[in-house]
Amino acid sequence: MTATFAGLVAIVALADLARIALPLGDRYPLKAAGLFALILGLSIGFLQQHHPFSRFGAANQITTLRAILVVLVAGLVGEPTLPAVAVAAVAASVAATVLDGVDGWLARRNAIASSFGARFDMEVDALLILGLSVLAWRHEKAGAWVVASGLLRYLFVAGGTVAPWLHSPLPASRRRQAICVIQIVVLTLVMLPAMEPPISSALAAAALAALSYSFLIDTVWLWRQA
Repeated sequence: MTATFAGLVAIVALADLARIALPLGDRYPLKAAGLFALILGLSIGFLQQHHPFSRFGAANQITTLRAILVVLVAGLVGEPTLPAVAVAAVAASVAATVLDGVDGWLARRNAIASSFGARFDMEVDALLILGLSVLAWRHEKAGAWVVASGLLRYLFVAGGTVAPWLHSPLPASRRRQAICVIQIVVLTLVMLPAMEPPISSALAAAALAALSYSFLIDTVWLWRQA
């Protein structure tokens, strides 16, 4: 609860500072805070059953910091599509990406890795990809199809309501981790003001193809296990 409250305070403060430097709307802090609450809501159900430690841990605190940066990026959806806004999205995304891996390393180093930590990290990555993909579309870096990059994971989860076997646990995969990082890096590069179509569209399309391939492999594996 302490980390949650501190995170909300930090988000509102940083969002207000962003509004001083950038032409952002009055609702930007509320959007960012609401997205932070959404991430926690998606992850918190795993807390008691899948976090068997008495303290939140440094790794989850790093993931919370990443979540703050990510909601500041995703909150830019609906704001003016100006180069300065795109640069702000890139800067926050780079910071969140640099911190990615630090949380997992800390968890393994301190022997406090948990399913909750993995789920928390996954939700942060998923929202970052969704936010960047929508921004890439709105900033005309690629067509509306680029939003599929951010929706694939949520469609995969929603598919489990029709085909419960999609909710079965997947084995750890370097391929899955690498493609997730590639997706974030490519969408971040695409958001650079100097990056324009057709190059930005080609990069986004290649990343989407790789992500689709990864989801296809996992879906086929789960179907065969079922």
